[in-house]
Amino acid sequence: MDTTSERITEFKGYKLHVIPTEKYKTNTLIWKMKAPLTKEDVTMRALLPQVLQSSSAKYASTTALRSYLDELYGATFYVDLSKKGEYHIMSFSIEIANEKFLSDPAPLLKKGFELLVEILTNPNISGNAFDRETVEKEKRTLKQRIQSVFDDKMRYSNVRLIQEMCKAEPYALEVNGEAAAVDAITPENLYEYYKSAFLEDELDLFIIGDVNEEEVKKLASDLLQLEDRTPKKLVTQEINKNDQLNEVKEEQDVKQGKLNIGYRTNIVYGDPDYFALQVFNGIFGGFSHSKLFINVREKASLAYYAASRLESHKGLMMVMSGIDLKNYDQAVGIIHDQLEAMGNGDFTDQELVQTKAVIQNQILETIDTSRGLTEILYHNVVADANISLDTWLQEMQKVTKEEIVAVAKKIEIDTIYFLTGTEAGK
Repeated sequence: MDTTSERITEFKGYKLHVIPTEKYKTNTLIWKMKAPLTKEDVTMRALLPQVLQSSSAKYASTTALRSYLDELYGATFYVDLSKKGEYHIMSFSIEIANEKFLSDPAPLLKKGFELLVEILTNPNISGNAFDRETVEKEKRTLKQRIQSVFDDKMRYSNVRLIQEMCKAEPYALEVNGEAAAVDAITPENLYEYYKSAFLEDELDLFIIGDVNEEEVKKLASDLLQLEDRTPKKLVTQEINKNDQLNEVKEEQDVKQGKLNIGYRTNIVYGDPDYFALQVFNGIFGGFSHSKLFINVREKASLAYYAASRLESHKGLMMVMSGIDLKNYDQAVGIIHDQLEAMGNGDFTDQELVQTKAVIQNQILETIDTSRGLTEILYHNVVADANISLDTWLQEMQKVTKEEIVAVAKKIEIDTIYFLTGTEAGK
C-alpha cells in the first residue's frame, strides 16, 4: 500500500514536516501551535486564530486578504481549534493549486508560504495592540460560538459529561474557552498573549503535496526563522478518577433525553494496547454494525442513536445516546451489558474481521485529504511518539480476540450524565 513518507527537519523554533505525494492536485501548508490547556489562556487561544485570520499588516482587511487568496487561483485559508488530551492546538491551513497543473508558471507554493508567514508573523497591529475593531468583532463571534454549544443538546451533553467527569483536570476546559472570560480580553492583552505563544508553544509546519523536499526546506529557511525554545509541556496528565460512580441528572426543556456515559480506558495513544483499544471501540460502539447500535438502538428500540468514541490522548471513552426520558434505567443497564459482553469475549470472529476492515477503510478515507493525513501524523507530535501510518495499519490487523478482552477489562465506568426533560418522573 502506498502510504506517504514524512520527512522531519528541525528549524529554528519549529519542526518542518514535508510529505511529498502525488496523491493531491493541491499543495497544503498547515501550521500547528500546541500548548497545555489552562484556564487562564484557553479563551485567549480560542480568539487568537480568528483575529489573525481576519487581516494582517499587508492585507489590512478581511476583504483584502480574501481577494488576494482569489488571485492565487482560489487558494483557501482556514483556522481551527482542537483539544488533544490536555493540550490546546491552534491550526492555520492554506490549500493552494499546484503550479504543475497550471499554464501560469507563477511560483504558487512560495506565494502560499509567504502568505502564511505574513498572517502568522506580521499581524494587523497599531502600537502594541491588535486592530480594535477586528478584536471586538471576533469577540462577538466567539461568544456566539460558545453559546451554540448550549443550543445543540447533543454537543452540550457531551461537554457537560466531560465537565463532570474531569472536574479538577484541565481537560474539562471547553475548546472555545469560557463566555465569562471573553469581555476581559483587550487588543493589548491579546497581543501580549500572541507574542508569548510564539515564544513558548510547540510549533510544527506540515507541507503536503507534489513538492520537492529541498525546495521546501530552502523556502522554510529563507522565510521563517523563529526563536529557539523549549516548548511548554504537561508535567503529567492530571487524572482524578471518581472513587464511586458519579451520576448527574440535569433538567432542561427537552423532549428527548441525552444519556452520555464516560469511561476511563487507562490506555493512551502510543501504549502497546492502543491498537486493540481501537478495534474494541469499533466492535463496541464505533460503527453501525457495533453492539451499541444493534442491541440498544435496533433490538431493544431504546435509543434514537447510540455510539461510542475515544479520546486517544486522554484515555477516555464516551458513550452517547438519545433516549426517551422513561427509558433511563433500561438503557444504562443494556449499555453496561454490552461492555460486560466484550470483557467475556462475547463477540464473533466475523465482527472482528468486519471491524478491522471498516477501521482500515476509515483511515484510508481520512488520508484521502491532506488535512486528514496531517491529523493522523500529528498524533505523534502530541504523544511524543513515532508510529507510522503503515505501522498503525499493520498493528491493527494483528489485534487478537484475547487482546480485545484484556482491553475491555481495563475500562472503568466513571460518570453517567443524563440531560432529562422537566416532565421526567412526573
